[in-house]
Amino acid sequence: MKAAVLHAKNDIRIEEVEVPALRPGDILVQVKATGICGSDLPRVMGDAAHHYPIVLGHEFAGRVVEVGSAVTRVKVGDRVAGVPLVPCFACRDCLNGHYAQCKHYSFIGSRVNGSWADYVAIPERNALLLGDDISYEEAALIEPSAVALHGLNLIDFRGGEHVAILGGGNIGLLTMQWAKILGARSVTVFDIQEEKLETARQLGADHAIDPSRQPDEWQKLTEGQGFGVVMETAGADATMRLSLQIADSKAKVCFIGTPVRDLTFPHKLFELLNRKELVLTGSWMSYSAPYPGSEWDMTLEHIRSRKLNLKDVVHHRLPLHQIREAFELYRRPGAVKGKILLLND
Repeated sequence: MKAAVLHAKNDIRIEEVEVPALRPGDILVQVKATGICGSDLPRVMGDAAHHYPIVLGHEFAGRVVEVGSAVTRVKVGDRVAGVPLVPCFACRDCLNGHYAQCKHYSFIGSRVNGSWADYVAIPERNALLLGDDISYEEAALIEPSAVALHGLNLIDFRGGEHVAILGGGNIGLLTMQWAKILGARSVTVFDIQEEKLETARQLGADHAIDPSRQPDEWQKLTEGQGFGVVMETAGADATMRLSLQIADSKAKVCFIGTPVRDLTFPHKLFELLNRKELVLTGSWMSYSAPYPGSEWDMTLEHIRSRKLNLKDVVHHRLPLHQIREAFELYRRPGAVKGKILLLND
């Protein structure tokens, strides 16, 4: 089969490799659509890959073409989305339903070979059955949608608040949509790229702000009070600092974005955490009990009801063999305005 194999930093090659062998509880999925995640960028363009060679890719959907001897729930021909986390299900965290905190986990597309290929092997438990009413492209975005919803679930979001989304990337746009669906009073997206702000407006953001050009606009929108909920989705030092500034007293602040370098907070800024008595939490992946969690089930439900727009989050569709061209887009500032999907015939 064809696969995009990462051999070293910036060294990704389309190669012929063996189709994965199945264990008794595995299924073989013919990949139809797979995404490039922000977490894949430092693996390809930096030194963050766990090992080489590796086939990355953990956002994917496709058709089941073979099943192992012990598989009972999934059959050949089923349309599925992949659930990439493979927890041990036996440690204390797993037994408490905290699968993302499993100390003995594997992960499809980072620890073991993933979906940037014609086929990927996954445990039967990691297949989310789709039915016929969800496209493969939409299904490949179920995982990032679940990441966005998981962050809101962690702060027990119940609507009624002014919500700020810091970062207009894929997770930010999905978090914005979920906040609207769940009853936010208003949702404001912050980003410094006008193209991303325009996409946010098209997807339903009430307001879209470039803080480098409109540093005080947020005060006008909230009458100087700040936002009751702040969702940081970029993992950048500027947005993490900004989150403390724009939060209202007693606000809930959630860091979904993953930083890739050291952060420094001036002590007077960090003091706002105390002065405002903020509730601050991190959010990691997209899982809850029963595995994989309500985040995944709700995404399926809201795609089917057309309340969740995943199609317009996608801005580039390329065949898998053009994956190098996809990463060239990431190297051009402003060229990537949404999700890049890699498609197989």
